[in-house]
Amino acid sequence: MSETEEQEPDPRPPLDLLRALLDSQVLKLGVHIRKMNSPGSPVYQYAENIWPAASILTASFVGTALVHWYLGAAILAVGCWWWITKVQPRIRDGVFERTSALAISSEAYFDALWAKGVLSLYAELPDGRKFAATRRDDWRGFVRLLTRETA
Repeated sequence: MSETEEQEPDPRPPLDLLRALLDSQVLKLGVHIRKMNSPGSPVYQYAENIWPAASILTASFVGTALVHWYLGAAILAVGCWWWITKVQPRIRDGVFERTSALAISSEAYFDALWAKGVLSLYAELPDGRKFAATRRDDWRGFVRLLTRETA
């Protein structure tokens, strides 16, 4: 085969190519956390979002009712700090992991999430070139391009 001849496209399905690029860490998957962490989303979990906030508010109300509003305000302040520093990062990571697993489980799921604008793809090649793809772009073409560029 001469250098001027075009290489044949990779016969593997685009989702397999995507998985290979994700495994080799050439490609990074982005997830719109706010869209996926809302009721109606297939990865939304009520318990991880509602119970911590409800616990903080209940403890604050109980502290206010039984002791003084100073205690209720202190409980609320500490609870907000705990929510922001401990709970939110865990929720964000969980939503990302569940969405990623759902997206790469089948091409139909990936297409549905891609069409909703939930997913994005980003790659930085060793020569410094950066590529990104969002809902307006064709993710299959993007994956094929990166496969050719990294081969």
